[in-house]
Amino acid sequence: MRCPFCHSYGNRVIDSRVARDGAAIRRRRVCNACERRFTTYERVEEFVPMIIKKDNRREPYDRAKLVAGMRKAFEKRPVSIETIEAIADRIERALLEKGAQEVPSSFIGSAVMDALREIDQVAYVRFASVYRSFKDIDEFMHEVEELINRRKKSEPSGEAHPGNKKSDAVH
Repeated sequence: MRCPFCHSYGNRVIDSRVARDGAAIRRRRVCNACERRFTTYERVEEFVPMIIKKDNRREPYDRAKLVAGMRKAFEKRPVSIETIEAIADRIERALLEKGAQEVPSSFIGSAVMDALREIDQVAYVRFASVYRSFKDIDEFMHEVEELINRRKKSEPSGEAHPGNKKSDAVH
């Protein structure tokens, strides 16, 4: 393992722990040359399916692209990187459980949208606007209206959504 700071190959493991629900091992390392510490993760290399894009191109599944897309959607939102990584882990498990050699990108896009809808609706709308390539404001507004209607149906009657409180002015 090469040091990310001085690029030396000499380092040693100073701590190992189970990470990501037992799916990986987190290792703290120290570089023998510059003595700086860094973290690596070790996980089982599993079969990676090819992703069929909308234009029928095929490319290997890339976790970094998945995480980058979600990070962009969650930008300036109160969501931790651990939450984003957990979503990526769930989507990867679903991909592997599918067992297919090729998977349409829509499978991943839908899984991300389902997760975002539950966690942060602003991130959901951001992701949906890129993923669904809305052609005009009407399509965008239709998606927002569907989101509002879903939220209204899922709330117990008489309860306002925390973000939609009526004025709390002191009388």
